[in-house]
Amino acid sequence: MPEQINIKNRSATFDYAIEERLKAGIVLTGSEIKSVRLGKVSFNDSYCFFDGNELWIKSLHIAEYINAGYAGHKAVHDRKLLLTKKELRKWHNKVKEKGLTIVPLSMFINENGFAKVEIGLGRGKKVHDKRETIKNRDVEREIKRYLK
Repeated sequence: MPEQINIKNRSATFDYAIEERLKAGIVLTGSEIKSVRLGKVSFNDSYCFFDGNELWIKSLHIAEYINAGYAGHKAVHDRKLLLTKKELRKWHNKVKEKGLTIVPLSMFINENGFAKVEIGLGRGKKVHDKRETIKNRDVEREIKRYLK
């Protein structure tokens, strides 16, 4: 079996306190899925938003596939996320609360070969919360060093 693709959005967990997580399918074209399999994905400034009863991901950069020819794709455009109506309703009501947003956490290929996006319901962190995250990360790194 080929190497597993798992692309993470490291800035999401730094900027947001993630309260809930969910795995969603994503609508991709042929050249987009080939770029994802090559790991050519960037989450810089990407976020999710509701348009009617549908959830979309904005500013997700999937690099153009070199061998796509005329059937290529634009690197950055809105892509639809696939969730059940029940999940969409539940998260839509939660996003209406003040301070909650939906951010993409990672993208991976599941065992059936489909691209999936893990999204999280996050609340923005304050500056002192970010400092606490950095402090905890440093402590964990020191502990790992001593255990080696």
